[in-house]
Amino acid sequence: IRRCCEIAGRDGYAWIWIDSCCIDKTSSTELSEAINSMFHWYALGEVCYVYLEDVPQSDDPHAENSKFQTARWHSRGWTLQELLAPAFAIFLSQEWQVIGAKYDLCAPLSKCTGITVEYLTREQDFRADASVAMRMSWAAKRETTRVEDKAYCLLGLFDINMPTLYGEGREAFQRLQAELVKRSTDTTLFVWGG
Repeated sequence: IRRCCEIAGRDGYAWIWIDSCCIDKTSSTELSEAINSMFHWYALGEVCYVYLEDVPQSDDPHAENSKFQTARWHSRGWTLQELLAPAFAIFLSQEWQVIGAKYDLCAPLSKCTGITVEYLTREQDFRADASVAMRMSWAAKRETTRVEDKAYCLLGLFDINMPTLYGEGREAFQRLQAELVKRSTDTTLFVWGG
């Protein structure tokens, strides 16, 4: 947190929002509001700093099987919106050195996430152009600590607001699907998956 604040300050920012410490998780109301607003918050931010604790500065992100492409960050459910929502993201190595900006790293990012370059660069609006199945496929191999978060981390990708009910288990994903059926005529919702 301190290093991120230092970098933000160096870059001329007076404020920084860090989701791991800026959300009161003891308040179910605040947690639900934050989860439903997070994508929007990332989209409004001037920059998103992505710290990759398992990627050394010496790594070449474009190399086959680079540490960048196999970083744990790419397998976490919640980081999908950190990748797609902000217009500008800067990736930092484990030494807190700049690896590159999202735009410069589109090729390796696309390779390891399955998200086409056009969506990463915002040349195309994934919310308007990417099918439900395609967006679901981007999250399919990502992991979350809590089972409900498999659904909740996707709310922003589909522009859906719904109450969070920790303890409901897989019902959260079924509620997400029901919301998608209500809002979309995209039948690919029924064809994605294993």
